Amino acid sequence: MTETYRALVVDKDGDGASLGIQERQTTDLLGGDVTIRVAYSSVNYKDGLATLAKGGVARKHPLVLGIDLAGTVERSSDSRFATGDEVLVTGFNLGVAHDGGFAELARVPGDWIVAKPDGLTLRECMALGTAGFTAALAIRELEARGLAPAAGPVLVTGATGGVGSLAVSMLSRLGYDIVASTGKSDEHDYLRSLGASTILDRDEVSAETRPLGKEIYAAAIDQVGGTTLPWLLAHLRYRGAVACTGLTGGFAYSSTVLPLLLRGVSILGIDSVICPMAERPDLWQRMAGEIKPDSLAETIAVETDLDGLPEVLSRILKAEIRGRTVVKL
Repeated sequence: MTETYRALVVDKDGDGASLGIQERQTTDLLGGDVTIRVAYSSVNYKDGLATLAKGGVARKHPLVLGIDLAGTVERSSDSRFATGDEVLVTGFNLGVAHDGGFAELARVPGDWIVAKPDGLTLRECMALGTAGFTAALAIRELEARGLAPAAGPVLVTGATGGVGSLAVSMLSRLGYDIVASTGKSDEHDYLRSLGASTILDRDEVSAETRPLGKEIYAAAIDQVGGTTLPWLLAHLRYRGAVACTGLTGGFAYSSTVLPLLLRGVSILGIDSVICPMAERPDLWQRMAGEIKPDSLAETIAVETDLDGLPEVLSRILKAEIRGRTVVKL
């Protein structure tokens, strides 16, 4: 007997794309070992891009959007997961080439699933989601490079976005001196509430600069790219590093090798999509404990539902969203 469920679907519409809520049947679910009753998802910039005909994200149509989900296992042919287990999925092909989390039901391969860590509710898992996982990965990679609070200030760009907000809060939990940059002058109090000690205007950290400027920052987490990345490289301290997590300012940048050769700085690429499964549970458990943002549910995350999603997806493409938007299914 088939069951119906609601989902937000993008489809091709001539040279464009159409977006709408559909009532689907369980026979529409794609292949996978585990069927999940989705409780929450979350909105990411990548989800916004997937709504566009030329957004470069969606690899199949029609496509249920949503690169994150958290919920309860309904059926499973994978021995690692049983009915009633609380689980989460981020990355891989979810919401890109495989139907995603903006649906009341989802079926996915067991190899994509992480058991919900102790210390997080399903809602909190999605308040973190891909953005939180990316921020935590960036911090881990910077620490592996030698970063510690005593090394000096850390600059977070695009700080009011999902990755930026969570990175500021996580770094604050670890005792870092955080400098945050934003183009939103009315969000300075928000960033200070997350733990930033200094706020810089976006234009200041994207200005044209010499290849080697004043050594200021021990590290940076950069969600912007474009003209911001060369500025960061020029102002890192000796053996500093910048973790690249996004491209809201553009995917191309122009710099020189001088910071790398004369100051030994590093550019660290952060990929949260196909990060090996073996690394994921420990990082999620760290997000549930040591670096769990103090204001995750109260300040960083707001909530919407399927009906409110199209507006949120439109706004995130215009950089009008602060922090995280959780989707209650």
